[in-house]
Amino acid sequence: MTTENKYVLITGATSGIGYELAKLFAKDHYNLVIVSRDQQELENKAQEFRQLGIDVVPIAKDLFNRDAAFSLYEEVKNRNIQVDILVNDAGQGIYGKFQDTDINRELAVIDLNIASVVILTKCFLKDMVQRNSGKILNLASIASKTPGPWQSVYHGTKAFVLSFSEAIREELKETNITVTALLPGATDTDFFNKADMVSSKIVQEGKLSDPADVAKDGYEALMSGDDKVISGLKNKVQIGMSNMMPDSVVAHQMNEQQKPASQS
Repeated sequence: MTTENKYVLITGATSGIGYELAKLFAKDHYNLVIVSRDQQELENKAQEFRQLGIDVVPIAKDLFNRDAAFSLYEEVKNRNIQVDILVNDAGQGIYGKFQDTDINRELAVIDLNIASVVILTKCFLKDMVQRNSGKILNLASIASKTPGPWQSVYHGTKAFVLSFSEAIREELKETNITVTALLPGATDTDFFNKADMVSSKIVQEGKLSDPADVAKDGYEALMSGDDKVISGLKNKVQIGMSNMMPDSVVAHQMNEQQKPASQS
């Protein structure tokens, strides 16, 4: 597939896995539509990517707001940009016991991690179906495979993303459109800081994955048309083992990994 004149839209494109994915697409001469909340950061990254000789369209949207997801699609259409690949990367978590966490923050996380993903996928997929071509990469997580004490809502949202991705992939199997889910483990990004999770055992004592390695796994799986990829051998082993255990045991293990380091 020639990449000339093809556009990739990436949410959460200014940092972490989204930024590393954007770099991979840019190096392969895809044009980019990069989306995040911070206009200045978007402009900085756009300048960086343009040095590779591609067109970069920065669009600032707050995808915690469902209306922003709809307006993002409208803005792209109004610019007459055809999105050939959609990457739903933007996501956030919230740390703490569910009884103690802020419900409004949780509802905002659900809107970002689920509602905006559903809206953008619906809007851009309809266009892909008309053309009978396109690719979608959704950021799930190994959290999608396990109950997550101390991150109950985040794990629940990622379980949705994985199930949703696998379902629509099956619906599209007679088309030339593929849907791929990327399942990283704990990765060295700003995620833990934004989730107020830096005190957790997994951050304090664990070895975090390199976002560039995660992005490479996701990129290769997307280009191969794979249904999903668990990034990293350690994470593959963890999920393989947890698949053989009762959910209650897995939940307890996750509790031990994710509780505050001071409680160990």
